[in-house]
Amino acid sequence: MTDGKDTPVTALQDLIAGGIAGSISVFIGHPFDTYKVRLQTSIKSSPGTAAFGGVNSLFRGMGPPLSTAVAVNALMFSSYGASSRIWDDYFYRRNNGTVENTGLKSFACGAFAGACQAIIICPTDHIKCRLQVQHGIGCKDHIFKGPLDATHKILSSSGVRGLYRGFCCTMIRDVPAFGLYFYAYDSVKRSVTNFLEARDKKRANGIGGSTQYNQLGDQPNHSWAASALAGCFSGAISWASIYPFDVIKSRIQTLPIDVPLEKRRMLYVGRHIISQHGWRFLFRGLGVTLVRAVPVNGIIFPVYEFTLIQLRKTGFTSEDKNLQEPTFTQAHTHIHTPCN
Repeated sequence: MTDGKDTPVTALQDLIAGGIAGSISVFIGHPFDTYKVRLQTSIKSSPGTAAFGGVNSLFRGMGPPLSTAVAVNALMFSSYGASSRIWDDYFYRRNNGTVENTGLKSFACGAFAGACQAIIICPTDHIKCRLQVQHGIGCKDHIFKGPLDATHKILSSSGVRGLYRGFCCTMIRDVPAFGLYFYAYDSVKRSVTNFLEARDKKRANGIGGSTQYNQLGDQPNHSWAASALAGCFSGAISWASIYPFDVIKSRIQTLPIDVPLEKRRMLYVGRHIISQHGWRFLFRGLGVTLVRAVPVNGIIFPVYEFTLIQLRKTGFTSEDKNLQEPTFTQAHTHIHTPCN
């Protein structure tokens, strides 16, 4: 058991907070994602939006990721939280009652979360990518009327395995990416928070000031700033590290449905891209992706943490309504007491 303030986050709280944060991030980032996929799959230097049906086409394909945003992000945060608790329990017993919140823990638990969410994200990405690269209504390649029609046609022609086209590439992309994502977030958040807290102490000692709190969740102002900055950095660095795999995945998932298996394998597609367009094509659209990473990842952790705080302050799924839940990192550190 744990006591009062240190009561760990429940799975249901993770599900709700992660789902809300994920839905908001989809709204913010989808137009950037659409343009990224078109860059990855087009041989033109800069595919314009006019040929795809105008500016509104940038929101095409948002249905699948939005409809599964709650499930995907809830699964991501809850699997990270569950693996964190298992990690802490194991090392608590192994190290005679001491647990350290190490970078290895963040990476390992993040990699596990990436593997779990890939199960949902792969078919969602497949449908999304096919809708994103379609041209306007009336064009010869406009074969899908929407997400449901695309799902039905893929299932009819290829079965469930067809929906999971590109799954191996998705796993190779997401497992290390999410490990690095959570590791970078925890490291940057801790460093920025320590720096800002030290600055506040100097100001308080020098001029009689004190740490400023906002009206949102009784968190210090610098806590939200550190969370947003860490989210921006972790999102950008994780995307940059695995981006070529995302290009290959997009290519695999937008090939004609009836393409033979040997021509949609990851190595074959990667070699084909390099032979036809050069290795630089594997980084095409990276700039747009990094721009997208700033608002998407800068908002997802603050929203998650704010939602979590509100759930716990109101006593939702908790018997203690006076809990002041800390940040993401602290929320997923299982604090042990002698009663464990």
